[in-house]
Amino acid sequence: MRHRRIVLIASVLTCGLTLGGCESMDPSEWFNTKKPLPGDRKAVFPEGVPGVPQGVPADLVQGYQPPPEPVPEPRVVEAKPKAKPKPRPKQPAAPGTEQQQAPAQSQSAFPDPPRR
Repeated sequence: MRHRRIVLIASVLTCGLTLGGCESMDPSEWFNTKKPLPGDRKAVFPEGVPGVPQGVPADLVQGYQPPPEPVPEPRVVEAKPKAKPKPRPKQPAAPGTEQQQAPAQSQSAFPDPPRR
């Protein structure tokens, strides 16, 4: 039992000293098989995306009070004088138009069905 404890302590110290001598201990490098693309890396928008405000929007900040809506100014409606319509000259009725209209009024909207 005592030998097991000594072997365990010795193996832990050996692993610790071995890993302490490594330049970097990053286990993700062991399984990373991708190669980075060649070329320089540059920021697309170094000052930030144009038209987008930086930081947290104002309406999400605690204690935010929306600005009061401006009171609309009352509109002054000017009364426009209406132009009087020009009177139409009266034309005398033609002598045969009254007789032609009388039979047309007696006809119904639905014609009689054809007789056999």
